[in-house]
Amino acid sequence: MAEDGESLESWLNKATGPSNRQEDWEFIMGFCDQINKELEGPQISVRLLAHKIQSPQEWEAIQALTVLEACMKNCGRRFHNEVGKFRFLNELIKVVSPKYLGDKVSERVKTKVIEMLYSWTLSLPDETKVFEAYEMLKSQGIVLTDPEIPLDATLIPSPSPRPKNPVFDDETKSKRLAELLKSKKPEDLQEANRLIKNMVKEDEVRTQKVTKQKGTLEAVNTSVKLLNEMLAHFSPNDSTDGDKELIRELYGDCDKLRQTVFQLATETEDNDSSLGKKSCNFARRAGNLMGFYRSQGLT
Repeated sequence: MAEDGESLESWLNKATGPSNRQEDWEFIMGFCDQINKELEGPQISVRLLAHKIQSPQEWEAIQALTVLEACMKNCGRRFHNEVGKFRFLNELIKVVSPKYLGDKVSERVKTKVIEMLYSWTLSLPDETKVFEAYEMLKSQGIVLTDPEIPLDATLIPSPSPRPKNPVFDDETKSKRLAELLKSKKPEDLQEANRLIKNMVKEDEVRTQKVTKQKGTLEAVNTSVKLLNEMLAHFSPNDSTDGDKELIRELYGDCDKLRQTVFQLATETEDNDSSLGKKSCNFARRAGNLMGFYRSQGLT
């Protein structure tokens, strides 16, 4: 039974106890709540979690990874920032790298770590070190293809607050509009009307542009996912000519869409920075997969 005033270490020990028959969500959420209560909760908790994740006991490590997932979804940006530092990411890399603990850790634990890292590259575009760590594992051949993960396993943090209408947030235009509306002169009111129409039109153009960008990203994601699935099951001896032709078509689609996404990333406005980072992320994923395609001699 949980008690008030327990330390982070105490919560985690109970949440990851090797004798637990199943995941104990009372203690898992207690650990999350305690992190949010303490000033240095995120810093202390990631150190404790790293030690548990590297446990030689598979069940203890798996429980620790479940706790980590819960923290990512319940402990906010402060926790994300700590996870996104190389200090913690290096501890996860040790779990899957044969240079460190990789040969001693079970495949179940290593697979879980890789899946979590990959999901964070998609859902935490601001944490660039996560993406760099994952790409390093790919460059070392530890990760060959991106894992398939269920949608509900992907962390989706709450978006940062944004102005309701970026166009009307233009300080110069808003100031000018306010001055015109205060005037009683007919010509000033006519100018105010024209200015409002222009501002509305600019906002419509911006909205259409964002919609187009999101549609392109969805198309890239679909093509990359299909190509990834085809390559995962590709065999030079067993795959049919139809399979090979489909793979070539998907490769061509990814190549065209990747170039479009790079262009979109450069055109993205400052207040759409998360969209721009996602564009770069998708473009890199497509490029990595296309590199694997070429390495299979399919070009």
